[in-house]
Amino acid sequence: MVLLPAILALLFPSATAAETVSARATGADLHHVVDEVVEMHRSCGLEGLLSLDAFRCAVDRACHWAPDAHVLAIADMSRPSTEKRLVVVDLLTGRKLLHTFVAHGQGTGELMAEVFGNEEGSHRTSLGLYRVGAEIVSPKHGQALLLHGLDKGVNDRALEREIIMHGADYVSEAFIAEHGRLGRSWGCPAVPRNTMSDLVRLLADGGLLYVHHPMADPLAAAR
Repeated sequence: MVLLPAILALLFPSATAAETVSARATGADLHHVVDEVVEMHRSCGLEGLLSLDAFRCAVDRACHWAPDAHVLAIADMSRPSTEKRLVVVDLLTGRKLLHTFVAHGQGTGELMAEVFGNEEGSHRTSLGLYRVGAEIVSPKHGQALLLHGLDKGVNDRALEREIIMHGADYVSEAFIAEHGRLGRSWGCPAVPRNTMSDLVRLLADGGLLYVHHPMADPLAAAR
């Protein structure tokens, strides 16, 4: 397990390797560790950019599903689309790698993301954790990333819905200035075109994406 020791090392940098292993072996309780992510949130420079709740939920889900991953993208859909609400962090180094815009689906709302879904044809954003797959070239969007939904009933139809991370001209400050919001996708987490190369480099084949909303995410509500 790579992710949990990385979190422990960031939170307790003075601990020896033996102490870290001992903490794992004796069950430094995962939920206790997640409760301490406030320090990692600070060290990654996320204050004012990403809510602590969104970060805590994302790390919790990442530890549960993919403890060997360390690059985590978090889309906080509780924020309006006019804000940069996608953050990419490296949990091994405690660094923020990218901070940019991300669109939600047409069926999810206008300025604010309000309704979420997993259904074909809904054009809604799906919440939860995704494993980022291979880089592809979309006939419509160009450079893109496959997304594998990991949460059953929440986002597990991503592949059949062709939900991908892709660049779009409607995800830009110019579009916001003209329309008062970002454009909207058919459910994909669309990003500015000039960020796709960086996202491919950071996330392809093993990175994680967590799409968060505190009022609508059934996984968060169950905690």
